[in-house]
Amino acid sequence: MKNTALTHIHEGLGAKMLPFAGYNMPITYEGVNAEHETVRNGVGVFDVSHMGEFLLTGPNSLALIQKVTSNDASTLTIGRAQYSCLPNNEGGIVDDLIIYKMKEEQYLLVVNASNIEKDWNWISSHNDLGVEMKNLSDDYSLLAIQGPKAVEAMQALTSVNLSEIAYYHFEVGDFAGIEHVIISATGYTGSGGFEIYCKNDEAEQVWNKVFEAGAAYGIKPIGLAARDTLRLEMGFCLYGNDINDTTSPLEAGLGWITKFTKDFTNSEALKKQKEAGVTRKLIAFEMQERAVPRHDYEIVDASGEVIGIVTSGTMSPSMNKGIGLGYVTAANSAVDSDVFIRIRKNDVPAKVVKLPFYKK
Repeated sequence: MKNTALTHIHEGLGAKMLPFAGYNMPITYEGVNAEHETVRNGVGVFDVSHMGEFLLTGPNSLALIQKVTSNDASTLTIGRAQYSCLPNNEGGIVDDLIIYKMKEEQYLLVVNASNIEKDWNWISSHNDLGVEMKNLSDDYSLLAIQGPKAVEAMQALTSVNLSEIAYYHFEVGDFAGIEHVIISATGYTGSGGFEIYCKNDEAEQVWNKVFEAGAAYGIKPIGLAARDTLRLEMGFCLYGNDINDTTSPLEAGLGWITKFTKDFTNSEALKKQKEAGVTRKLIAFEMQERAVPRHDYEIVDASGEVIGIVTSGTMSPSMNKGIGLGYVTAANSAVDSDVFIRIRKNDVPAKVVKLPFYKK
């Protein structure tokens, strides 16, 4: 089990710690619903230092990224980030990731914690272009400061004008007394805020100053359980649940990051799939009765025929109703379609809805 640079702080705060992606991570502090509420209405801080970071440098760095990712990274300018995925050769997804253009000929790739080694090996296996690759995952910490009060609460810690950093843009600047910190207007909650990348030996200073600056705004530490309910209310995919090695980006509703203006891994097969139309689709659904859908519950039609499976589900803290994502046959995927979730032999009615579930 690996620890982050801040594990001792979480333990000192009484967090419930559990193994996650090989790391000892804080799951909750005071409870999922309270923490969820803090981020939706105020400001909260996640330690997500388990995420992986790869630095790609050299004249062919963009060419390698274009070859292994589905989105078009040639549109990136310095200071911009892009959501993308790594397609495999079988029509599925190796991982989803964020690409940051740091400098001309230099990119930072941020990948999921559980896939660090897998992604490194996959990208390396395609690197016949002489691109210099560095795995920085064990050297960097990542704090996600999320919520509508994040800009105001954190402005005192930096000379960078936080309100001017647009969504999926970033600045490298001073933060919490540390120079050369990446301040990125990204996140996984749908409530605004920033992600702060710093070196491990700087993480504790950043954490402490963040909590000092945020004290007047009711800032609180937030665990991974609330991160899951927050992302699900927005309909953001979680690797290992909603997308994996067997789900195509087109089935997962990620056509918007799948650009056929260039060639990339398995692009020909995915292009054919787009032309033919997918046979199953990832849907969002809301329960029509009080019930909680869970991962791997069957989705059935009115006659009880199994038409799919739930990939993510929870009781939404913001909406106080059961919500979920799941794959169903294309014929049952239209918005407003009636489906049923099989919960302990009961087929509970649900309705296909448009994302996001949570509308501000």
